[in-house]
Amino acid sequence: MKSKLTYSEAFTKLEELVEQLEDGTIPLDKLAATVKQANEWVAVCEDKLRMIQAEVVADADKVSKKSKGKS
Repeated sequence: MKSKLTYSEAFTKLEELVEQLEDGTIPLDKLAATVKQANEWVAVCEDKLRMIQAEVVADADKVSKKSKGKS
């Protein structure tokens, strides 16, 4: 399931879950399963953010190398 969700979808699901936790609408019997699901959504968000960070760093390195070559 991790790879099928976008960052925005996973983040929205986490926000909804937090609201349910704050409202107390999650039954105690389902709390463990809910936490497991939340961990999967967090992993999706972390993976997406790491990928974006790697792309930004790679692009910044390319720009830096180009600007050094022009000097």
